[in-house]
Amino acid sequence: MNILVTRIDAIGDVVLALPICGYIKQSFPGAHVSILARKYTKAVVDASDSIDNFIDYEAVFAMSPNEQIAFIKQFKFDAILHLVTHPDLNKLAKDAGIPIRIGTISRPYHWLKCNRLVWLRRKQSDDHEALLHFRLLRPLGIKKAPEKIWQYYQLNHFAELPDEFSALLNTDKFKIILHPKSNGNALEWDLKRFSELIALLDPDVFRIFITGSEKEKIELESWVEGLPSHVVDLMGKLPLNQLISFIRKTDGLVAGSTGPMHLAAATGINTLGLFPKNRPKHAGRWGPVGPKVGYIQTKTEDLDSISAWDVFRKIKQWKKIRDTKSVLH
Repeated sequence: MNILVTRIDAIGDVVLALPICGYIKQSFPGAHVSILARKYTKAVVDASDSIDNFIDYEAVFAMSPNEQIAFIKQFKFDAILHLVTHPDLNKLAKDAGIPIRIGTISRPYHWLKCNRLVWLRRKQSDDHEALLHFRLLRPLGIKKAPEKIWQYYQLNHFAELPDEFSALLNTDKFKIILHPKSNGNALEWDLKRFSELIALLDPDVFRIFITGSEKEKIELESWVEGLPSHVVDLMGKLPLNQLISFIRKTDGLVAGSTGPMHLAAATGINTLGLFPKNRPKHAGRWGPVGPKVGYIQTKTEDLDSISAWDVFRKIKQWKKIRDTKSVLH
């Protein structure tokens, strides 16, 4: 079976699409899975064995309509799963003659272009985004998701880190990443709270890294300049493939609902997400999914009620610290 899945939004969304792709490959031996996604997320796909082929969404829709159809037809897809779509992509799938076109009944433009409709209203659901994906497998005979879906991230291919960044990881200290921004995609914990947390993290125990994009580096320049000298600023310094490798070699990460939070969970390190209570932004829907994850969810629609001590108490529970750093007890 040759299947195309679509996830044309952000890094974290593509990370959460990996489990369904890996499960398809297990459920249908010999299956070939492609993903149509944005180019800047390609490093996530390249790191995973759950997906066989990456198709650049922007490149496809830069073509003329006839070129788009011819391009998609050459893959001879048996089915397409519209994890996230829009009308033009929905139309292209039908025009390209993909036999099985699976979409959600809540999207009116799916009614005429998809021939397998699944009841799903994401904004009203309390189910996790990664689990909601699995509902789209019902027309293919798969009725439920596996229990440990993080086993299907299958991140097995990591970029080599330049020596200057590898050297930063050469320490016995607990290596923790704080990722304060979200590129505007999620609620963000106040920078003052991050500063208070840094003050609680003993520099003899922790090596602290700050990560973020080049744009965020400019935005946070004055805040970063005011941080203690032992905090390492990595904002804008690591392309995504190297950031994935760097995250994997650290011990823990704290962030709001961001791509790096989901990457940390997928690589198996300690991950703490910060969430509000309201739909559809709550932790039940977007929390980290992995073997070493946790979250703090407020009772409000913002993150202001989460204190630095709340986060610090969670960090102290992380296994490596309990086992090796008695100074925290």
